[in-house]
Formats: sequence, structure tokens, C-alpha cells
Amino acid sequence: MLAGAAVPSLRVELEVPPGFDELPAFEENAPTFAENAAGKALHYSRVRNGMVFADDSGLVVPALGGAPGVHSARYAGPQATNSQRIEKLLDEMQRMTGNERVAYFVCAIALAEKGRAIALVTDRVDGEILESPRGAGGFGYDPAFYFPALKKTFAELSAEEKNKFSHRGKAFRRLLGALSSML
Repeated sequence: MLAGAAVPSLRVELEVPPGFDELPAFEENAPTFAENAAGKALHYSRVRNGMVFADDSGLVVPALGGAPGVHSARYAGPQATNSQRIEKLLDEMQRMTGNERVAYFVCAIALAEKGRAIALVTDRVDGEILESPRGAGGFGYDPAFYFPALKKTFAELSAEEKNKFSHRGKAFRRLLGALSSML
């Protein structure tokens, strides 16, 4: 079990499917987070029994035309580290101020079974990009993403805070809500 989540009258246990590393990979090349999430869920649900969920998420900076967007993990190249991706982002934003630094994280989660889509949910969290990274927690762009509501970067949040406020936490709660309404 990777994680469990509870909603009133609903408990879900998540597992990585046996042999997942040997399954044919899904190429994420759709223009939206939702299409990538749905594509992955549908793809893997055709080769594994039971419900399959998949997510796609990333950082969107409107002043950069939406970049890094669906290319968040490959923004500085396919082998780039988190630090290199942050460095590229900050370099591209170095002359930006005020509202130009507005950004948001997006998470789309799709649920499928036997090649049939069951649910698709999305959520986001708004913030801004700092001029330099701050904090040691989290991953990805977390050290550069400032969350004004708590006056911290995502890399400075506790696990409990991040689960409560993050785009993934919010989207997963939406998915659980959708599942509970189907049962």
C-alpha cells in the first residue's frame, strides 16, 4: 500500500500494480494536464485489472505563456534536476515583478477501468514565484513557489500543511468525493 485516504464512509487503498515497471510506458505528449492524466489512466487500465488512477501536474506561470506547464518535469531538459529546472525558471523570470510573478500548480487526476473513463478531476493552488529558492522540503518547484496564505514556500510547509493546501491534495479529495457519490 502506498497511501490510504479516508472520507466519511469511504476508504481507499492505493497500490502500485504488480509488474508496473515492465508495462509499456505511456508517452505524455498531450497539450493539457487533464488529457495526459486521462491518457495514462486509460492506457494502464487496459493492461491491469481494477480501477486505475493517474495524475498529471505541474507549474503554470501565465507571464511565461503558461510555461513550464505540461512540460514541468522536462522544462530544463529530460535529465535535468529539480535545481536545474528552478534555475531555468528563475533565469527566465529575473526581470519580472509584481503580477508577472503570479503562478499556480495544477493537478489533474483521471480514474479508469478496463479502458473506460470513470472520473476526471482537477484542482489548483495559487501563489507566486520568488526571486530565489527557500526551504528544504518538498520537491520540484516547491522551493520557488510562495504560498501567500501561509507566508511560506511549498518547501517550507509541513507534510500536513502541504496535504491540506496543495493542488494534489485538493484534487485527490475531489476524486474521493466523486467516488463516494458513485457508490
